[in-house]
Amino acid sequence: MVIPSAILDEMVAHAREGSPEEVCGILAGTDGNVTRLYRITNAEHSPRLYLMDSQEQLQAMLDIDDRDLDLTAVYHSHPASPPRPSKTDIELAQWPGTAYVIVSLTNPEAPEIRGWQIESGGVSEIELTVSDDEPEASQG
Repeated sequence: MVIPSAILDEMVAHAREGSPEEVCGILAGTDGNVTRLYRITNAEHSPRLYLMDSQEQLQAMLDIDDRDLDLTAVYHSHPASPPRPSKTDIELAQWPGTAYVIVSLTNPEAPEIRGWQIESGGVSEIELTVSDDEPEASQG
């Protein structure tokens, strides 16, 4: 998956702004290239769990469809743990074929970001490539 540096920076900013709670959102694009970020409110307001606000998620999905984009990834933060899927993350993964990106703030000065494929309880890491391409304007 290719993520523009500006979108990577926006994910990190979102994670820092929401800490100590987990934050979440959606990445959209085409052919594995992310072009748009949607911040979604964590309805759980929890430091260990996220649940996307259903109304904001619906609005993001409608916008993605209107723009003829693909749901490329779901992202969320881990304010105090490594960027690996937790047991809960694995159990709640609901979009087969969609990547999951985790922003870890265990070292807030040097956040770590990793991508994962989670399907049928299995987890495998995917490569994230950062590009200098300009994304579309972020949403949300």
